[in-house]
Amino acid sequence: MGFELLNFEEDVLAASHVQPVLVDFWAPWCGPCRTLGPIIEKLAAEAPEKWTLVKINSDLHPELSTQYDVKGIPAVKLFHRGKVIDEFTGLLPEYAIKQWLEKALPSHAKDLMVAAESKLEEEDETGAKSLLEEILLEEPTNAKACGLLARLLVFSDLPRAAELAKTAATGEIQFLSLGSAIAQIASYESRTDLGELVGHKGLETYLSAIRATQMGQPDVAIPLLIEVLQANRYLDDDGARKLGIALFTVLGASHPVTLSNRRTFDMWLY
Repeated sequence: MGFELLNFEEDVLAASHVQPVLVDFWAPWCGPCRTLGPIIEKLAAEAPEKWTLVKINSDLHPELSTQYDVKGIPAVKLFHRGKVIDEFTGLLPEYAIKQWLEKALPSHAKDLMVAAESKLEEEDETGAKSLLEEILLEEPTNAKACGLLARLLVFSDLPRAAELAKTAATGEIQFLSLGSAIAQIASYESRTDLGELVGHKGLETYLSAIRATQMGQPDVAIPLLIEVLQANRYLDDDGARKLGIALFTVLGASHPVTLSNRRTFDMWLY
């Protein structure tokens, strides 16, 4: 068959620097291999511009099976830039292989995401924003990019952050709580008076916390919310707790403001 290995160095390692190469380790006596083979060949013929298929008869090339730790067949390994970047063993239905390929195949957007996450680890928010914006130019509905960018924009562009969070939540369940938190923060955008609460203990501090939130200053807002919890726990229908939790959710567990204040905040909830 046209997909059979001729030269491993050329057909797989060198070729994977041009585009990904999917290697199918199989054997003629293996029933699941004979079922899986035509499925993968069909998918390869449908997307020749995205990846190349190479089939390796493990009986004829036991050294390659040993080198790449093939313990059972069929064994499918995806090579990119000379290395295995993902794999699976055994027979999978066509829809599952398509899902696996969608997740496993490299792309420019995925490379940008790795770079963006690295920038976030380095606390370079400006660099991360630029990379995430570039991803969204290529893939406007990329859920992870939307979620990460939404988190970065909450205190500078709240309306856009809210829209991005909605998109993120449709594809990544991890961003459901972020979307709710941003919506909660957005609900305070127009709350500057609270005249119905005049005379209630802690109101002025609460209003100061809301103003700090509107100005994108969670580091100022959260200590003020703690003061409100100390003074009047249920002011504005538990508003200080709701806003505080929303701010912590947006900032994330490892943010310095969260690390400095979350324990004290929680202490005043009980």
